[in-house]
Amino acid sequence: MTTFARENPKREELACKGILFIWLTTEPTIMVGRFNRMGLVCRNCLMKALSTFLRREIEVIGAGRTDAGVHASLMVAHFDSDELLDTTSVTDKLNRLLPPDISIYRVCRVRPDAHARFDATARTYKYYVTTSKYPFNRQYRWRLYNQLNYERMNEAARILFEYNDFTSFSKLHTDVKTNICHITHAEWTQEEDATWVFTIRADRFLRNMVRAIVGTLIEVGRGKLTVEGFRRIIEQQDRCKAGTSAPGQALFLVNVEYPESIFECDDQQSSITGEPSVADNL
Repeated sequence: MTTFARENPKREELACKGILFIWLTTEPTIMVGRFNRMGLVCRNCLMKALSTFLRREIEVIGAGRTDAGVHASLMVAHFDSDELLDTTSVTDKLNRLLPPDISIYRVCRVRPDAHARFDATARTYKYYVTTSKYPFNRQYRWRLYNQLNYERMNEAARILFEYNDFTSFSKLHTDVKTNICHITHAEWTQEEDATWVFTIRADRFLRNMVRAIVGTLIEVGRGKLTVEGFRRIIEQQDRCKAGTSAPGQALFLVNVEYPESIFECDDQQSSITGEPSVADNL
């Protein structure tokens, strides 16, 4: 839908209804709970900054929500714009208006029907475990006291690719219509001598799903559950059969991906994978 700015005839060709996507992050020490349902505190700060900059009330829609206590080193949101904005200027002005613990990576222009949540094609999470005691990252790691068999855990993780119904790893009594997800990556990798990271990518995730998968894989690594036992848990589609959920503080949402078709030609970028991750710098 096209509208015209009568008070400025030179802008008649530029003023149009559209949507802009925002990629943002916050300081981890502030992120606990902030990004639950895109975090009310962070969302309100962003809406206030946008409203101040554009001099009108702005509603912001986030790409999704995380479990309570889970971090997001990258989140995407969108807002409607009735005028063609300079995305570089918007990025700069928002970073000036927002508090120091919230940072905007970039703002880009997308099609008028684009949606930050429903157009996402993939999301990536990382979960961090460590066997060392280090005071400065204790809020962002799950400290374990025994060595795990990560080779066996990766063997079990590869089984996830063979299934798409993950009822066994979904929080009970939720209002979701389907438990079908398509996992395309699931792997444990060593980051430091005492730190391992589980990276998982899928088109969507159920509530508590990643934490439940991690908790169950830890049981495999401890030798309390076999690889075939892990398979049976998936097939039984019963949350009570899976392991205890891993703590939320070690889990980070690190990427959200979109099809290039939703971006305007001069703003195409389906994800911000090249940006530094807060989680990776801890």
